[in-house]
Amino acid sequence: MVTLPTLSSRNILGMRTDGTSYADATARVLAWAAARESRYICVSTVHMTMETYDCTEYRSVVNGADLVTPDGMPMVWALRLFGVREASRVYGPTLTLHVLERAAATGVPVGFYGATAEVIARLSEACRRRFPALDIAYTCAPPFRPLTAEEDAAVIQEINASRARILFVGLGCPKQERWMALHRGGVKGPMLGVGAAFDFLAGVKPQAPRWMQDAGLEWLFRLSKEPRRLWRRYAYHNPRFVALLAGQYVRSLRA
Repeated sequence: MVTLPTLSSRNILGMRTDGTSYADATARVLAWAAARESRYICVSTVHMTMETYDCTEYRSVVNGADLVTPDGMPMVWALRLFGVREASRVYGPTLTLHVLERAAATGVPVGFYGATAEVIARLSEACRRRFPALDIAYTCAPPFRPLTAEEDAAVIQEINASRARILFVGLGCPKQERWMALHRGGVKGPMLGVGAAFDFLAGVKPQAPRWMQDAGLEWLFRLSKEPRRLWRRYAYHNPRFVALLAGQYVRSLRA
């Protein structure tokens, strides 16, 4: 088993988030891939935090991950608030590019699981253009329904037979985290739950401008693009996150 440096971590409303970086997270993924270790990585946002707050089972899934990166700026600010001063953002789409670049440079085959057949095709094409040496050994767009036990077993067998040693999972939160936790020990390599990264890198959906990302306003940009799908999520989760985090901070000062 690969031994790596210990990270500074904090529980944000009960969910663990690690003070990692792009370089550190990429190094961990490549080391786990080289050792064929079955691991999973989550990228934490306000949405994920509140889903874990509301569901004990899902909290166990995320807290059981081998790495939980601060994907959104609010998670970075929360880490800093609780003493991890060096915390920096490790955004799923950008982490995906870092890992793909290293995989291409070192000849490590990768796979993509999730989204639709069209998105997967466009994602693969975009990644090959950007990284000509990249070996995409496996792709699968699963149906939008639960797989049978036989279908699921066949998928895992195909992944392991494909030579893919790093698997990017784009099923969306919270489905992708549950899928990775269920298949740790089955998939012979690290799995990264990167959600919307598939759509962004495939060019299917636009990304927020950098200044909005840095200001913690990516949610507002995404809301403007998909108001019907996202308004309930942000209207429900964002105010609760701020209030609950303030409460946690006050309690920490008293303690």
